[in-house]
Amino acid sequence: MKPLAEAIGKHVRSGAAIHADDTHVPVLSPGNGKTKTGRIWTYVRDERPWGSDVPPAAYYRFSMDRKGIRPAEHLGDYSGFMHADAYAGFEELYRSGKITAVACMAHIRREFFDEAQSNGASTAIEALTRIAQLYAVEAEARGKPSDERAAIRQAKARPVFEDLVRWLQSELLKISGKSDLAKAVRYALGRLPHLEVYLSNGHLEIDNNAAERGMRGMAIGRKNWMFAGSEGGGENAAIAYTLIETAKLNDTDPQAWLTNVLSRIADHPVKRVEDLAPWNFKN
Repeated sequence: MKPLAEAIGKHVRSGAAIHADDTHVPVLSPGNGKTKTGRIWTYVRDERPWGSDVPPAAYYRFSMDRKGIRPAEHLGDYSGFMHADAYAGFEELYRSGKITAVACMAHIRREFFDEAQSNGASTAIEALTRIAQLYAVEAEARGKPSDERAAIRQAKARPVFEDLVRWLQSELLKISGKSDLAKAVRYALGRLPHLEVYLSNGHLEIDNNAAERGMRGMAIGRKNWMFAGSEGGGENAAIAYTLIETAKLNDTDPQAWLTNVLSRIADHPVKRVEDLAPWNFKN
C-alpha cells in the first residue's frame, strides 16, 4: 500500500498551497519496556474552500526526531505556499525561496483566548473581537472562486487586519513586557507579517485548521493504541493514516474503498497506482 500512499503524497505536493503540522507519538524502545518519542507529520491539500473540484488529500510521514531536515525530505521539490505554525524547523524550507510561509490566525487567537480565560485581560478580549471580524469576512468568502475571495478580503478584511497590527503595536507599549499578555502580543506581531499574504491570494486560508483537523485522528488514536511498536510500526501508521484520512476527506467509506483496493492492487500496474485513489472510487 506504500506506492498508493506515495501517489497521494505526490498529489498533495502538486498543489499551489498545502497545510503542514506534526505531533508526537510514543514508540516502544526494544529491550527496556519504555517508549521513545517519534513524530507524525501531516501535509494536507484542500482546495474546496475556494470552489476547486481538485480532490482533497492528506499525506502523513513518520520520523524518530523533529529535525528540520524531515519536512525537507517529505516535501522534496515542492514549491508554493505552506500554512504552518512557528516551528523553527520549517525556516530552512522558507530560506530556499521555493516555499512561502503562511502563518495561522488560529494559533494567534489561541494565545489571546488563553489570556482572556485566565484573567479577563481587556486587551486579550479586544484582540479576540477584532480577530472575529476577520473570521466573519472568511465566512462570507468561503466557497467563492479565488478571485472573488481575494476581492472580498481586500475590501473588508485588509482594513481590519492592518488596524489590528497598529493597535497591537500600541498596546504592547502599555503592558508589562514580562507578562503572558505581552508574550501573546509579541507572538501575534511576529506572525501577522507571515499571514498578510492571504489577503491578496484567494487560494490561501486564514488559518492552518485543515492540518490540525488532520491530526485529530492521531490524537484520538494515541489514547487507544498507546504507542507504535517500532520505527517500522510508525511508518506503517503514517501509511494507514494517509489512506484512511484521504478517503474520509473525499466522503469515501475507508473500509469499502480499501477492500476494493486490496482486491485489485496485486494485478494493478504500478505506473497507474493513482487510479486506485479514493476520489476514483464509487461507494
